[in-house]
Amino acid sequence: MSHPSLLPSGEASSKVSPLLQSADNDQRITLAHGSGGKTMRELIQNVLVPAFDNSILEALEDQATIPLGELLKYGDRLVFTTDSYVVDPLFFPGGNIGELAVNGTVNDLAVSGARPLFLSCGLVMEEGLSLKTLTHIVESMKQAADRAGVTIVTGDTKVVERGSADKLFINTTGIGVIREGVSIASTKAQWGDAIITNGCIGDHGVAILLARNDMALESTVQSDTQPLHDLVSCMLKVCPDIHCLRDVTRGGLGTVLNELASASNVGMYVKESHLPIRESVRGACEILGLDPLYLANEGKIVAVVPSEKAHELIEAMRQHPMGQGSAIIGTVKESPAGTVMLSTTLGGTRIVDALVGDQLPRIC
Repeated sequence: MSHPSLLPSGEASSKVSPLLQSADNDQRITLAHGSGGKTMRELIQNVLVPAFDNSILEALEDQATIPLGELLKYGDRLVFTTDSYVVDPLFFPGGNIGELAVNGTVNDLAVSGARPLFLSCGLVMEEGLSLKTLTHIVESMKQAADRAGVTIVTGDTKVVERGSADKLFINTTGIGVIREGVSIASTKAQWGDAIITNGCIGDHGVAILLARNDMALESTVQSDTQPLHDLVSCMLKVCPDIHCLRDVTRGGLGTVLNELASASNVGMYVKESHLPIRESVRGACEILGLDPLYLANEGKIVAVVPSEKAHELIEAMRQHPMGQGSAIIGTVKESPAGTVMLSTTLGGTRIVDALVGDQLPRIC
């Protein structure tokens, strides 16, 4: 039996959580909300079900049941990924932990060439978390899911004692489908390929740093958190033979390029002058002694593509709202295999190693 209504529609929910209508704005998560009893049930029915609003979730089973026949309409391979989000602070310029969790998992699916379809949501809440804060975050998740055309169909809630977590951690697991003929892998970079990114790097890392108020710096930098599957779909129409595609998150561009160079056993050469970096990000890095190559991003990808398609692909990407800053930043060479080299603006060349340690913890 066909159930087209179960598939993501992208239409925003019109339901509003009863919590937002409550006069008591100081309600807090208690251990009872994780007990498995009546209080937990009320949390799920009054906050999560109205926010995510779909027929699969409303069944309130311990799992989501999805007709396989509907998935096969989109491709011939299932893609499955999971990620956990512990960002500090929960709210930052350009987004919050809920929006980040949805976009991050959507992007992990997208860089395989998949169409993202379904997500799960696991919430680990600290005793004392404001219910108003929780409601704001889960409704942001719903809005992000609608923008991405995915549906949050199952989940879990846990509450830990005060001091055992930092307000809220989120796990999202995603399912998507790859259409027939698409084959993207980190091992497929070839000599002569072009290296492309879709815009400015380092925005998310700097936005998080400044949001923590650890430094007396003022900036208008916002996180670049955004879903990239539609951009990837447009890229595949122009260049079906994308060799490698990765989202540039923790570890930054430098680390991702090292992973691709190692997996494909090739050398990657990047020109510093071609790297798209905002002046505000560059300035913050200079003041704080950070390298933008290692700063986290949440809406950027790096693609390795045949050189003969690179300029056509860049032009197409620049027509998309999430690819307006796209640029060719380097090339793939035979040697030194497994190494990333940076041609500096001073005329020299240096090795870009993978990140050791963490310039900025808990950025996603």
